[in-house]
Amino acid sequence: MPAEEHNASQNTDGKEQTLLDHLIELRDRLLHMVLAVLILFLMLFPFSEQIFSAVAQPLLALMPEGTSMIATGVTSPFLVPFKLVLLLAVLLAVPYLLHQLWAFVAPGLYRHEKNLAAPLLISSVLLFYCGIAFAYFVVFPLLFAFFIAVAPEGVAVMTDIGQYLDFIIAIFFAFAIAFEVPVATFLLILAGATTADDMAKKRPYIIVGAFVIGMMLTPPDVISQSLLAVPMWALFEIGLIMSRLFIKPKAVDESHPDFQFHDDNPDNPDEDEKESMLDEMEREEDENLQRPD
Repeated sequence: MPAEEHNASQNTDGKEQTLLDHLIELRDRLLHMVLAVLILFLMLFPFSEQIFSAVAQPLLALMPEGTSMIATGVTSPFLVPFKLVLLLAVLLAVPYLLHQLWAFVAPGLYRHEKNLAAPLLISSVLLFYCGIAFAYFVVFPLLFAFFIAVAPEGVAVMTDIGQYLDFIIAIFFAFAIAFEVPVATFLLILAGATTADDMAKKRPYIIVGAFVIGMMLTPPDVISQSLLAVPMWALFEIGLIMSRLFIKPKAVDESHPDFQFHDDNPDNPDEDEKESMLDEMEREEDENLQRPD
């Protein structure tokens, strides 16, 4: 094994780290992650009202004149902006959080694993943010316009801020996770669990699965389900294209013993083969019985 690909779970002094050393390092990195989220939260909390107004803008822009959002809970005016700012702090800290995790795991990886993992990590973060942006700029205006348009006559649309926050968080995470489909597809093909051609053959089942996932992760309406399922399908196709471009199919080594031993039809031997196998087994059994202990 080349020296540069030697497992690098060693410290800078060249000494192998013990389990306690790893646990101490993990503790320190977790503390750094919590501290980063806390600092961002403290910086953003004074602007909690403006942040909530910006997040609620897709709904507020479509609400009829004379209506507004309401707070039905006693603590909602404080807790809802608090939860929103905390969530935003975690989302903004995601690159740093992943950097800390990467710094903890990377020393134990080979060079070719690092070269592969780094682009996948960066693309995962970008796709995560793209999913949130797609939900905010595309999905929310369409959804809220539909919901307000179908409101019965005489019903004033006055959404509770707590329910609104829970709704948008669910949509944000549904689309953020759905936008990771290209990375998941690429990793499955890279790991050898399947091939790009096999995945392409299963396209009808994947499309149905995308709509099922859309039904499970979004509110019970056709529009939001379709807005999640169609991008998932498109992202799956992007994952297939990327895998065909960057993953070379493994060549079969015909000299390998497993290949030479392979039977083209192992599960369905003909009658003559079955009889010969049974005769051979009977002969071996008779020889074992006749052989003295």
